[in-house]
Amino acid sequence: MPDATAQRPTPLQLFLIFTRIALTSFGGGLSGWFLREFVQTRKLMSEEEFLNGLAIAQALPGVNVTNMAIWIGYRMAGRNGAIASFLGIIVPPAFLVVAIGSVFASFSKYELSHVALDGAASAAIGLSLAMGLTAARRVPRKLFPLAVMAATFVAIGILQWPTLWTVLGAGSVSVAVAYAGR
Repeated sequence: MPDATAQRPTPLQLFLIFTRIALTSFGGGLSGWFLREFVQTRKLMSEEEFLNGLAIAQALPGVNVTNMAIWIGYRMAGRNGAIASFLGIIVPPAFLVVAIGSVFASFSKYELSHVALDGAASAAIGLSLAMGLTAARRVPRKLFPLAVMAATFVAIGILQWPTLWTVLGAGSVSVAVAYAGR
């Protein structure tokens, strides 16, 4: 539940929040940091609102985390918040990636650098898993949504059907059934 007394961040504050998250996160799992920052810590939105935004961000073309940052920024501070959030999640990390890439290229011959990357990848997988479990808790425990999830997994993971057509088909059926049930 959002805290009614919580003050919404300004565009500058959003830029700094997203810059901090982007500069301290490795690999995937950024949406888990967004959840912690805006739902659990700052209480600016409910978990349900956040997960709805995540679903929208994942459905849109482009990078999910960037879409999510734009959505949160717009929700918190309108157009300027969306722009500030986008710049915070993209620009400072881009400079850092170029710098780290240059340094890593000179250290790539050492085994320790590969061990460090494996550790960062493990942490990113853990964050992604935590986000997935949070989202799975919110899925209605009804037969149809579980059947759609299982069918999508089988179609893409086992039968190797094209992801785009599978998601469009399963998503369309799922939305139509949910809409009809309201």
